[in-house]
Amino acid sequence: IQCLKYLILGKMLSMEDANIFEAPEVKPYKQDPEITAMNDLMMAYQRNEIKNFEDILKRNQKKIMEDPFIRNYIQDLLKNIRTQVLVKTIKPYTRIKVPSIAAELNIPEPDVEALLVSLILDKKIVAKIDQVNHMLIMDATDDATNKYEALDQWRDKLQALHTTVINKISIH
Repeated sequence: IQCLKYLILGKMLSMEDANIFEAPEVKPYKQDPEITAMNDLMMAYQRNEIKNFEDILKRNQKKIMEDPFIRNYIQDLLKNIRTQVLVKTIKPYTRIKVPSIAAELNIPEPDVEALLVSLILDKKIVAKIDQVNHMLIMDATDDATNKYEALDQWRDKLQALHTTVINKISIH
């Protein structure tokens, strides 16, 4: 049972979606209360349901958190799920208030700012944090804009090449 719990933890940390309960060796343990708690945690994690994830952690505190190995990685799982939900939450906005994000993630504003800073530094989002107004301002330039700029440069180079070739042909 302990190994199965670690396997579920490993699947969450590696962000794999594989269903470990398809294997016949594992099926008999699927209904074990400790495994059920870990499986529910994994399902909430895979669906990015942060509130459900935290509720499962609270309800199954003893079953999950009593293991020191798992307890070490719970903070990493919480950071991962919060980061995923954060990116999904801010995606449709050009500006969003940090308190709104904090409410969505159910964590204090300084923790949200720390997550935002790490996302910005890791270049996972292009944004600025306005700490005076408690606002995240997304940068308007995105991948599509960069593609169009590259295409414009390519078109200009082709035009210059075309002009050079025409001029050389007309000289001869």
